[in-house]
Amino acid sequence: MLSLLDFRVRQRDFLLEISKAITSRLDLNEVLKRVVNASVAMLAGQVGIIALRDDRGEYHIQAVLGVPKEQIPDLNTRLLEVIQTASARDSELVNTHLREMAAVIDKRLIQSFAIPLAFGGEAMGLMLVFRSFQGGATPDDIQVLQSFADQAAIAVHNAQLYERMNFDRKQLAAVIQHSADGVVILDDALTILNFNHAAERMTGWTAWEALGLKVDEVLTFAHVDKGDLHKALEKGWPYPDQQDADDALYVEGDLLRRDGLTTSVGIQYAPLFTDDGKLANVVANVRDISNFRQAQQMQNVFISTVSHELKTPVALIKGYAATLRREDVTWDEAFVREYSGVIEEESDRLTELIEDLLTASRIQAERGLTLMPGDMNIAEIARRSVARFQTQTDQHKFEIHFPADFPLVQGDETRFRQVVDNLVSNAIKYSPNGGTIAVGGTADGNTVSLYVRDQGVGMKESEMDQIFDRFYRVDGALSRKTQGTGLGLYLSKAIVQAHGGTIRVESSPGKGSTFFVTLPVS
Repeated sequence: MLSLLDFRVRQRDFLLEISKAITSRLDLNEVLKRVVNASVAMLAGQVGIIALRDDRGEYHIQAVLGVPKEQIPDLNTRLLEVIQTASARDSELVNTHLREMAAVIDKRLIQSFAIPLAFGGEAMGLMLVFRSFQGGATPDDIQVLQSFADQAAIAVHNAQLYERMNFDRKQLAAVIQHSADGVVILDDALTILNFNHAAERMTGWTAWEALGLKVDEVLTFAHVDKGDLHKALEKGWPYPDQQDADDALYVEGDLLRRDGLTTSVGIQYAPLFTDDGKLANVVANVRDISNFRQAQQMQNVFISTVSHELKTPVALIKGYAATLRREDVTWDEAFVREYSGVIEEESDRLTELIEDLLTASRIQAERGLTLMPGDMNIAEIARRSVARFQTQTDQHKFEIHFPADFPLVQGDETRFRQVVDNLVSNAIKYSPNGGTIAVGGTADGNTVSLYVRDQGVGMKESEMDQIFDRFYRVDGALSRKTQGTGLGLYLSKAIVQAHGGTIRVESSPGKGSTFFVTLPVS
């Protein structure tokens, strides 16, 4: 039979053994499992429960031994009563609630132990052990139990800390991998350690090909507009003992992709240092600025085009007016009428251009258009538009195809006339060799469709995706010769969408284009 001293020695050996086993683990679930098993074994119990405190201060059961899963929700509720009673320091009521919990689990359980888990003076959780016999606990037993609880709290704290760090690591990895910008992480020798999906898309390199290469082998520029990584490195970047060297370095230019194409990018190189000032990593944030540059180019072209479009009518108006004001010549009535007509036409053209600019600005500011709806006869609008433009060309033949029962629709006639006029005008502009321009419509009961078809130069598929963008003009010699601001189709789309409709184009180079506008009947 073991002496009391031998029993205490074996108890402490057991405590040391399980403490080592617990603290050697970083998986929270595994740590909790070992803690609850060890606590039940130490107290010769049958049931063990561990509840942890969350960020809101609420306790929830996280690990059990000898408890059916279906009982856990009810035990969570009863545990709340235990915690609240313990806060009120009513030990008798605490024992009453613990006995009730024991009876719910198994009526044979007659004794319970509640051992708090705390770390750094902060409550982390509660460990409960229930057993089927009544036994006393000496001060030494309590000391051993508390030592075990302290070790268990350390193990739980470490496991929770590791779990949070692991979650943060996964979260950061997800952010990096799924960032819209390319993220390339380099070591202190500028060797690639991490290469995300966006970087793959921009460079044409896969991650497994890029990893281990020097950054210069992958992020190679065909043309650099600003910044230079090599010159910055020669001047001491990124070490902080150099003036301004610890600032992020920005490089912008045309990146040479692996497939030989180029992509306009801006790269922000940011150094990361260790606590003792040594370079640990350089993070390169790669942003695709192709759309930004394209928008800048479109804006520059727009400003140039609008300047030209404004200057032309102003110059004509001024020239014709100056001619009519000459005091050394007497003009006959026919001459004055002709010159006045030109001034009026150019004034109308100038007014139309200004109105388009104001409308485009209003659409951007208000995210749409305000309509004045009423009964709208699309067939009649189309006929009047064709009649107006027919007088401006002798190279084109016009055809109008509308069924006799083409229905009226609800819409803003003034706005929709802009759409039809723009489509017919474009059909003339972009079929310089003449041909037939067909304007017609169809109806199916719920919707009506208008089409404008020409036999002109057509366009590529890539251009069809952009022609409804603001300021966009199809690139080509013909576009450069024809008047226009790149606002016509943009405004047409806005007007059609304000009517609840759609506009699209079918085209191919050299075979003409057909624009389709579909509107709901009501």
